[in-house]
Amino acid sequence: MTSAPPQTNVTIRAFQYRDLEAITRMVGAAETNTATSTEATQRLQQLWRWYGLLKCLSLFPNPFQHSISAYVAEQDGQLCGMVQVSPFNRTRSTWKVDQVWVDRSTLGGQTLAMDVGSQLLRHCFQTIWEARTWIIEVNVNDSETLALYRQNGFQTLAHLTYWELSPELLQALAERKHDLPNLLPVGNADATLLHQLDTVSMPPLVRQVFDRHVTDFKSGLMGSMLRQMHHWMHQSEQARGYVFESQRKAAIGYYELQLCRHGHRPHVADITVHPAYTWLYPELFAQMARVVRDLPVQTMRVASTDYQPEREAFLERIGATRIEHTLMMSRSVWHKLRESRFSLEGLQLSEVLQGFQPARQPIPGRFSLLDSIRPQASEKSDTPPLDPGNTNPPENS
Repeated sequence: MTSAPPQTNVTIRAFQYRDLEAITRMVGAAETNTATSTEATQRLQQLWRWYGLLKCLSLFPNPFQHSISAYVAEQDGQLCGMVQVSPFNRTRSTWKVDQVWVDRSTLGGQTLAMDVGSQLLRHCFQTIWEARTWIIEVNVNDSETLALYRQNGFQTLAHLTYWELSPELLQALAERKHDLPNLLPVGNADATLLHQLDTVSMPPLVRQVFDRHVTDFKSGLMGSMLRQMHHWMHQSEQARGYVFESQRKAAIGYYELQLCRHGHRPHVADITVHPAYTWLYPELFAQMARVVRDLPVQTMRVASTDYQPEREAFLERIGATRIEHTLMMSRSVWHKLRESRFSLEGLQLSEVLQGFQPARQPIPGRFSLLDSIRPQASEKSDTPPLDPGNTNPPENS
């Protein structure tokens, strides 16, 4: 008979500014050098720097409203874990677990650390009611984090591979001749075309989990202003474009570049290609290489999934370097609604319907007038009542 794992008595609460110092020490003690952990550390540094602004933005609807959606776990007044989450789509039906940090040295064992991590995840599942699906991304070599997610119901959705293109490779791609006559800039008017391209480029299960709509490809005035401020603070730039197929009136290729103007960080590329137009990969990568040619020399990173074999074959053929393998996992959450009984006992119907009571006596109708006359007529009549035993009619006098 197997015994149940020990339960750790921890208190889970919302993240506060005073927790940043302890979380920084906890993350620094972790021995992880993967790209996803580096991105999580950068997000934590941004929280430290812009907490006041992000806290103000969390008070009203905007694209950065949920930038500090995080919860921490405390044991005996000492912080021992944290989970950071964010909405994945505009409707917030799908949320992403950005990172789970657990201080194993404070808890004194992997089993207790797993229990604290599970409590943090379950708290998010129960607190954020609008989330129907949760997704995570974890390195394939991080066995402890994989075990934590699998223990909490996450299942593999897709395999991801991150590639890095060297500056020499980008220079060679930029010198390649290209043929993209219908390469157009991206605007809100193209949101429907980009949504159709995104829908057709992924399997049904992934499409259902992502649950993207046309609004996910539009940018409002407030979002554009905040994005421009973000680029100004980080000295970055965004470049986008899509290929339009005039005969089918559809978008068949799309790229988005997050460019670093000072050369301290690699450029990040996001590319989507219609499955029937995979010959666009060389053309779009050549276009992106020409965009970064005028910027400081830096590498470019791009991701591919296991349901995109043509992209992986092309990156392998041109000599790109694999830098990380990750798993994208997902799980659904069903919230049970609280049952409530509707009772009329506590309602004061006489007070509720008081306004419907007549203000004066109603005017008698035809039937009520006859009923009031008949008893008076029987009392004034001089004719004696008939005797039930006498069958002869009375004689006229």
